[in-house]
Amino acid sequence: MIIRVVLCVLMVASVSGAGAVAQKLLIPMDLEQTNHLKAYGIAYLALTKDVPVDWLLNYRGGSFMMDASSELVNECRIRGVSFEQVGGASAAAIYAEVQAEGSNTEVVRLEKAPRIAVYAPPGFRPWDDAVTMVMEYAEVKYDKLWDEEVMADSLGKYDWLHLHHEDFTGQHGKFFASASGQAWYIQQVALLESTARKLGFTKVSDLKHAVVEKISDFVSAGGFMFAMCSATDTYDIALATLKTDIADAVFDGDGADPQANSKLEYDRCFAFQDFKVSLNPYEYEYSDIDVDINQVLATEASDFFTLFDFSAKYDPVPTMLTQCHVNVLRGFLGQTTGFRKKLIKPSVTILAEREGTDQVRYIHGNVGRGTFTWYAGHDPEDYRHAVGDPPTDLALHPRSPGYRLILNNILFPAAKKKKQKT
Repeated sequence: MIIRVVLCVLMVASVSGAGAVAQKLLIPMDLEQTNHLKAYGIAYLALTKDVPVDWLLNYRGGSFMMDASSELVNECRIRGVSFEQVGGASAAAIYAEVQAEGSNTEVVRLEKAPRIAVYAPPGFRPWDDAVTMVMEYAEVKYDKLWDEEVMADSLGKYDWLHLHHEDFTGQHGKFFASASGQAWYIQQVALLESTARKLGFTKVSDLKHAVVEKISDFVSAGGFMFAMCSATDTYDIALATLKTDIADAVFDGDGADPQANSKLEYDRCFAFQDFKVSLNPYEYEYSDIDVDINQVLATEASDFFTLFDFSAKYDPVPTMLTQCHVNVLRGFLGQTTGFRKKLIKPSVTILAEREGTDQVRYIHGNVGRGTFTWYAGHDPEDYRHAVGDPPTDLALHPRSPGYRLILNNILFPAAKKKKQKT
């Protein structure tokens, strides 16, 4: 995907042509910003009002610039977002600085608020999932859908899809050993099995296989897909096992294929290759894609990951996805905590890794005309989040760099594309 970069000369003309009294609203995203997370909500709000937003990549932490209005200024004040009102000459100087040849900065025009959907089961609570939680906090609107809507081809209504913490392998999150007798697990299994039967499938794994194929079609047709934690590796595992049963009898009444690992179809996968799945129903792990959590815990004090530095002018997409006010972030655990570098396909862009290890935390890739971005871990501000833990209060973490990465992805589809030359 190629993003149309806004030309400096047009920016200068538009600002200067309005006269010296022209005002722009600059929302800095460096350490001077008091609420980075709600700042994204202001950018999203502007787009819903048909006010284009210029994303100043690598300028003061990835700042936003837009036409000033009393409504947007008031919303910044209400939401506690730092802002500056910039006159025409000053705005032109900023655009010239960002567009200067030799600088690792660039302007990307955001033009339309993306239509956002979250794939999540009925009755889910927003605080169970970092993405829905931060969208609620940032005041970004989204719709909820699940298997029935996906199978009814409702994905075509949306630009951006987030996959709630799902197990697409049909193994009920592999919680059997630890939670098979608990009420929440029993209810979850009952919901999954009844939904599969309602939609004409005999097993949950068959339903999930059909769902991932629908989602893959959505991405290939130009959709943007984002996922965290177990929704990442289980998605690829499901694609690799469309014709192979890896679910034990405790999950679906019949045994797994003991030769499953010799039948994996890696060419179907978005991100991973050469991995092996776990056929042990009592093991809380899907495959060797995920890093060893015990190895991570053994070095918890040094569990940080580093964002890669990309060329804003030549690689605007990964640059957008890594905009942050810091480049080293605190790690956090999840059912899928990280991806083993050796199992990532060469075509996939690594956005962040834990230096000195084979642990990759954040990746991006293209599928057909669309893209996927996968972020390992569960909650950027809850290092060891467990089932039943209280929700994270994002009002206590308004400058969270880990949550910023999520919100980069929400704005990413708003960037205008230009037609490729034939």
